[in-house]
Parts: sequence; structure tokens; C-alpha cells
Amino acid sequence: MQRSKSVFLLGPGSRITAMLRITLFLLLVALVLPMAGCYRPLFEENLPRHQYTSYDEARHGPQPTEDPDVFGNPTPALQRRLDP
Repeated sequence: MQRSKSVFLLGPGSRITAMLRITLFLLLVALVLPMAGCYRPLFEENLPRHQYTSYDEARHGPQPTEDPDVFGNPTPALQRRLDP
């Protein structure tokens, strides 16, 4: 009795083995690349936050970022920054 070679056998040269290897390699690459991450921040700290920063500073002066609360802890100065 002679054996027939089947494509579905997981022998050393079958198509499924090659597809499985390629799939595992692509999966490994897809998992490793996001873990590498960015090596530097996209924007520097000294750059303005928006396009109107220089106008606001020229007209109203630098805007406060923090105000002390009742206990002296710094809190965001939302009320002063949003007042007209």
C-alpha cells in the first residue's frame, strides 16, 4: 500500500507548516513593535500649547497655571484662566 502525500500533513515541507511559520512570525512582529514605543516625545516642553499662546501672552501676560487652595496645595487655575 502506498501512502499519498497530503497537503494537510504537517510534514517538514507542507504548505500549512510554511503558513503557520509566517503567521507566527507576523504575530511576533506585531506584538514586539508596539512594545518598543517612541524613543522621544512628539512635542517639546518649551513649545507653545496652541497657536494663540504668543498672542495671549502679548495681550494679557502669562496665564497662571496653578492657584493655591485653602490648605496651600496647588490646584489648576481654571477660574482665572477661563475668565474673560
